[in-house]
Amino acid sequence: MPTILIVANQTLGGEALTECIEKRRRLGPCSFYVVVPATPPKEHLTWTEGEARAIAAQRLEGCLDQLRATGADVEGEVGDANPMLAVADAMNHHEFDAVIVATLPAGLSRWLKLSLPDRIARRYGLPVDHVVVAPSHV
Repeated sequence: MPTILIVANQTLGGEALTECIEKRRRLGPCSFYVVVPATPPKEHLTWTEGEARAIAAQRLEGCLDQLRATGADVEGEVGDANPMLAVADAMNHHEFDAVIVATLPAGLSRWLKLSLPDRIARRYGLPVDHVVVAPSHV
């Protein structure tokens, strides 16, 4: 059964991401592993690593609950604040068949400025679906 890595933070629960996950599930049995990088919250001028991890953990739990309610096989973790390091940690401990990266639109997304979807595809040789979640969700 294929395992799909989902990399998201502020975009968790967005309609575009939910649709992408459902599309994957319609292709056949699969499981998901969600990594939420503990990136610093934009809405705070000052923050601690603990606060960033707490926000990421809350988003992760909401996502896991939402997906499990639909019957999805899903696990996850809060990852490093650097999304590439968070992905690397997950890749070191699990095997994945594909990746879904959910970002904000260009201009708003720090992950797109870092070319995160392309970098993951090049480094790991896996298919990467890039999903853009509208800022109205965030």
